[in-house]
Amino acid sequence: MWSALAALTAASRALPPFELAAIAFAIGAAPGFALAAARGRLSAISRDPRVWAVGVGGLFGYHALYFSALRLAPPAQAGLIAYLWPLLIVLMAAPAAGERLRWRHVAGAALGFAGVGALFAGGGAGGGFSVAFVPGYLLAAGCALTWSTYSVLSRRFPEAGAETVAAFCAATSALALICHLLFETNVAPVGAAAWASIVALGLGPVGLAFYVWDHGVKRGDIGLLGVFAYATPALSTLLLVATGFAAPSWGLAIACGLVMAGAAVATGAGRRAVAPAS
Repeated sequence: MWSALAALTAASRALPPFELAAIAFAIGAAPGFALAAARGRLSAISRDPRVWAVGVGGLFGYHALYFSALRLAPPAQAGLIAYLWPLLIVLMAAPAAGERLRWRHVAGAALGFAGVGALFAGGGAGGGFSVAFVPGYLLAAGCALTWSTYSVLSRRFPEAGAETVAAFCAATSALALICHLLFETNVAPVGAAAWASIVALGLGPVGLAFYVWDHGVKRGDIGLLGVFAYATPALSTLLLVATGFAAPSWGLAIACGLVMAGAAVATGAGRRAVAPAS
């Protein structure tokens, strides 16, 4: 789902970033609230201010930066920089858990980083480096740091379930709407393709993806999840090529190979023995 985020954002055309976030997150919150209501768990929404600071800060912060980055830099380049978050998760996960980084984690992360770098430098992922796009690049780098930090810190609050994530989405939508009204000019989506991309954003990358990711980072091996997430930048770039938002190249193919090799190497370090449940 997250692999489709860059292509769907690019397909949303000229919507200002906060307006896009407000609409997409409102759509993403609706299924979560509906499920929570059906299960009688609306009262289980967390009231812990620390949980809200991490959750809303992660969702709102990441996507405000992400949508802005894709408006200020080529989608493929900005998306690839933003997708450095799997690398950062792998590097942050072990220290956060009081464990040592293993050499396979570091080697796999290095290969993944090299793959993303090759995609960026190769020219096929968006036309090469340009000083004019530096603001977008910096915003995308902020995305990577924001989402990796959110993912690692979320493990500290395992009691906050899917209904709380739905509340985060609703709060993010409200904050984005306020920012839109204060700083942007309203732009109506033009055409069926733009509307379809916005709805798809809300249902997938800005909706269901959050619920399953929240479950994964709280109940799974977050280092291994970060490793598996290396597939995201490669798949994202391939989707951008397939939809015409980026040009194919040999550099793209080589870079995707490096990314997947990094995942394979680091996966060996991500496996660890788990004691049987008693």
